Amino acid sequence: MSTFTAGRNIAMKIPQRDYDAVVRFYTGTLGFPVIDADETGTVVAFGDVRLNLDKVPHQSQTDVWFQVQTRDTTVAKRELAGQGVTICDEVEPLPDGFDGFWVAAPNGVIHLIDAVQEGT
Repeated sequence: MSTFTAGRNIAMKIPQRDYDAVVRFYTGTLGFPVIDADETGTVVAFGDVRLNLDKVPHQSQTDVWFQVQTRDTTVAKRELAGQGVTICDEVEPLPDGFDGFWVAAPNGVIHLIDAVQEGT
């Protein structure tokens, strides 16, 4: 049976109209340090977690996505699908060679299931 652990990434998929205000809230109002930023989003330190504030042009409301890690994603995907968990790889393409997949919790919250890196 697969074992899962919380990853170090949370993503907020933010409507473009709200993006600047949300970034100001986390970086200005709360004072969280910026780890990285480009035209598609900003990453802030949220304790030990990386909070990815992603600007999404056609998003109607904010979604929160979580990272979950496991040792063997092939086995985990088969086990989760066998338990009736919705595999939803269509939500966002993953980079070529990336060892992971997307699932939806019963309430629709998206989770990236990816491989634990050796040494972590």
